[in-house]
Amino acid sequence: MQILICGSIAYDNIMVFPGRFKDHILPQQIHILNVAFLVPELRREFGGCAGNIAYNLKLLGSDPLVMGTVGDDSPLYVERLKRLGINLSCVRQVPQTLTAQAFITTDLDDNQITAFHPGAMNRSHENRVTRDLGAGLAIVAPDGKEGMQQHARELAGLGIPFMFDPGQGLPMFSGEELLAFVEQASYVAVNDYEGRLLEERTGRRLEDLAPKLKALILTRGAEGSVIHANGQRFDIPCAKAKAVVDPTGCGDAYRAGLLYGIASGFDWLKTGRLASLMGAIKVASRGGQNHSVTRDELRRLFRSNFGSDL
Repeated sequence: MQILICGSIAYDNIMVFPGRFKDHILPQQIHILNVAFLVPELRREFGGCAGNIAYNLKLLGSDPLVMGTVGDDSPLYVERLKRLGINLSCVRQVPQTLTAQAFITTDLDDNQITAFHPGAMNRSHENRVTRDLGAGLAIVAPDGKEGMQQHARELAGLGIPFMFDPGQGLPMFSGEELLAFVEQASYVAVNDYEGRLLEERTGRRLEDLAPKLKALILTRGAEGSVIHANGQRFDIPCAKAKAVVDPTGCGDAYRAGLLYGIASGFDWLKTGRLASLMGAIKVASRGGQNHSVTRDELRRLFRSNFGSDL
């Protein structure tokens, strides 16, 4: 089954400040804040929700189709995805823009200061979902606001089941707009914080929204995840990680597992466990796209974590 991934393609610029922000930001001076941090360590990672989800689906043996927008600085990223064999026929380069980029500075207390430039992402609505793409399943992940709304309408109009994954884009939408996504989607996936914000914005409990969907998935970090489907609740435990190195991209790895399970016709317990395992594999590596796993390793890890076969 062709899985269409509508979402962001971005560079993550990650800097480590070998000190503490609190030692340089004086509370009585924040009205004239002017600080500079020397960051000897800088990494540039390939990221964005669409890029990360596609990377993980490729690890699982799927052939995802990415729909996104990139800028003039995209050749390095595009060439990487092509080498991985990921279908980029629906990725549009927008002239005179930059690819979406996050600039993240972390101090010794794990506090973060982040700036995000959407760049070409703001033009995601220029991509259109059509029946000719051959998608049987899709995800609308964080992207430009207009693009997310448009792609959801197009998918619903074509009768293509899709997962709504608002992620960090959730605060962009009003309660009415979020309810429209829920009405159109077949699946909704949120983390704990996003779930609470979704309830606050819509005035509806997650348990009340779940019956409108084929499944509502709530991830809870180290506490595992919960899948509400078919009037039942499925509690999914965390898979054991080899190491806890970097949570960046774990949610995207989890969603790739969900999509793969749905497309493969797995039941919800098996789908959730695969998603959990993909998140655990990712957390042991820095960045969103530096982990790897073979099919044999995946089967072995699945059995060792859950006592059943993948």
